[in-house]
Amino acid sequence: MIKPLGLGVLGLGEGRSIISAGVHSPLWQVVCLCDTNAALAQERCAEFGLNRYTTDYAELLADPAVDVVGIYTPDHLHADHIIQALHAGKHVICTKPFIDDLSRANEVLAAQQRSGKHVMVGQSTRFFAPFIRQRQHYESGALGELVTIEASYSADHRWFLSKPWAKQPTFKWLYGGISHPADLIRWYLPDVCEVMGYAYLSSNGRAGGLVNPDTYHFVLKAASGKIARVTGVYSCPTVPEERDSPMTCILRCERGASQADYHELRYAWKIGEQAAIESFEAQRAYYFRFGGVSHHAGEYQNYIEYFARCLARGETPKPDAAEGIVTVALLQAMDESTITGHPVKLETVLNRHQLKN
Repeated sequence: MIKPLGLGVLGLGEGRSIISAGVHSPLWQVVCLCDTNAALAQERCAEFGLNRYTTDYAELLADPAVDVVGIYTPDHLHADHIIQALHAGKHVICTKPFIDDLSRANEVLAAQQRSGKHVMVGQSTRFFAPFIRQRQHYESGALGELVTIEASYSADHRWFLSKPWAKQPTFKWLYGGISHPADLIRWYLPDVCEVMGYAYLSSNGRAGGLVNPDTYHFVLKAASGKIARVTGVYSCPTVPEERDSPMTCILRCERGASQADYHELRYAWKIGEQAAIESFEAQRAYYFRFGGVSHHAGEYQNYIEYFARCLARGETPKPDAAEGIVTVALLQAMDESTITGHPVKLETVLNRHQLKN
C-alpha cells in the first residue's frame, strides 16, 4: 500500500483539474491551495471540500505535510516557482510548457540535481485513454517499426481570447497549443533534430485581438531520417467530430497504422486485414468532470497517480525536467523557423543555452 502523498497546488485557475485529481485519488491528499487571489482560493476550497489555503507561496512551501507542489501558474513564473519548491525540498509537477525562457534551464536543472527531488512535466495528453492505448499497442510490436507520425491540435479557441493576457504580445499559440502534438512527436521520435514550418495570423485571429499567429504547419526530421508532421489551427471553425478530431495522433508503421482521437475518446487501428475502432466513451465522466472539455481532470489523476507509483518504486517519472526543457527548445526552434522561413536545427537552440539533447 502506497502512503498518500501530500499535494500543494499553486495557481488555482489552471490548477482546478489537479485539485480534482488529488481529492479523488487514494494515492494523494490535497493539503493546501495557494493563489494570490484569495476569493478564488476560497471558491476552490468550497468546491472541493477543502479548508486550507494561503496567498503566500512561502507558507505553502514551509508546510511539512506538502510532499509535492503542483505548479499551474502563468508560463513566465514557472522557473522561479520550480526552483523555490526544489529549494524547499519538495517534488514538483509543473504544467506545460515547462519554462518559457531557456536561459533559466541550467538553473532549473542545477536546482533539481542539488535537491535530489523529482520534477515531472504535466504533458497530460500522454495520459488520456486513447493515447495510452495507442502507446501500449505500439510498444507491443504489433504495428511494427514506426515509419512516420502525424499529430495535430486544431480547435476553435476564439472563446479563449476573453482572457486579457491572451491578447498580449507574449502569448503564442505555439507554446500553449502546439506543445501537445509536439510532445507526442517527441514521445515516439525523441531524436528529432530539425524543424521547418510556416505560421499565419488569420483574419479571425486579428479580429479577436491576437498579435501572434494562430495557424501552423510543421515538418520535423529525426536523426534517424524519419519525418513527422505537426499542425495547429486555433481561430477557425472545426468540422464535425464524426469526420475529424481536434486533437489526434496517427502512427504509420511497417505492418499497420493507428489513430488516437482526443475528445471523441476513440482509437482506430488496422493491421493487414484486421481493423477495429475502440471507444472509451464509458470513461467520459472520469476524464471530463466539469467545464465541458475545457478541463480534463481524469488525465491529471492518471499522471499524478503515475508519479506516485514511480516514487514508490524509486523510478524517475517522465517526462522529467531534462525532457521538458528539450521540448521547449523544440518549440523555440519551430518558432524561429516560422520567423526566418528556414529550417532550424534543435542542436543550434540547445547550444545557444549550453544545453544537451
